[in-house]
Amino acid sequence: MTGKQTAFGIAMRNFTRYPEMPDARALVDYGVRMEELGYESLWAWDHVLLGVDPSFPIHEPLLILTAVAARTSRIKLGTGILVMPTRNPVILAKELATIDHISNGRLIVGAAVGWYKREFDSLGVDFTKRGKVMEQSLEIINRLWTEPKVDGEYPPYNLRGAVMYPKPVQKPRPLLLIGGYVDAVLKRAATKGDGWLTYYYTAESFARTWEKVRGFAIEAGRNPDELTSTNQLPICVGPRAKIEGPMKHWLQTEWDYASWSESTMESAIMGTPEECVEQLEKHIATGIDRIIFVPYKYEKEQVEAIATDIIPKLKKNMAG
Repeated sequence: MTGKQTAFGIAMRNFTRYPEMPDARALVDYGVRMEELGYESLWAWDHVLLGVDPSFPIHEPLLILTAVAARTSRIKLGTGILVMPTRNPVILAKELATIDHISNGRLIVGAAVGWYKREFDSLGVDFTKRGKVMEQSLEIINRLWTEPKVDGEYPPYNLRGAVMYPKPVQKPRPLLLIGGYVDAVLKRAATKGDGWLTYYYTAESFARTWEKVRGFAIEAGRNPDELTSTNQLPICVGPRAKIEGPMKHWLQTEWDYASWSESTMESAIMGTPEECVEQLEKHIATGIDRIIFVPYKYEKEQVEAIATDIIPKLKKNMAG
């Protein structure tokens, strides 16, 4: 073990596979229950439009997280991830700062450039320039959150004496974690953000890529120990012979794996609580700051088994 205390968050099912529809009120209740179960953080996915056949109905994450914030007091609230280039950065800065106030400083912003061109086209954003747009948005948001007055030309945004108050509760601002896989993104996470958030990486892939992020931080003169690392991991608790088939089918039909990344369904944590703990300890040994669990079909039994049979064992082992 590393001696570091890894935090354990959980994803919410704010998107479904058509014809099933996500239930907004049930998602808020779910968020309340996740706090009761002791999860460190709750994470919502982001898309405006996703898929054609099948399509994936999805509730807007900032609105859902705002509703959860109003009914909870401890659990942190994260976007995992926000497709930042599709949003007006000035409005986004205001929305996120307001959520930070409603939650009294519990917001974590995970953001990335996005990958679904059809969505960008529908929203009138140039897909080919999304990396540049993302970096510009990060700068605008950071400045509005931390400076008393902002002047700057960021076409098409012309900030002249732009004053945004109230500033976020968190100082100097909420964490900005950058999601993605290629070197340009990893460098952005190391130099423009507060760390890296990835998706379905094995412990080996995570460790190798996190070293790259740390290297980019050192090159830029930043202390890599100040960066935060997070990995989203699918998990199914139960006798492996019984659960492996259904789990693999779910991972093949409701999830995608970018061909330019090391994200893989092989990252899935599966088995009895003891087997899951053993698999997860390989991740904890990398020094990771946070694991976000994506439980099999978000089943109540899975969510509760993780909270009661797995996380306490992991915490005990870390403490020992």
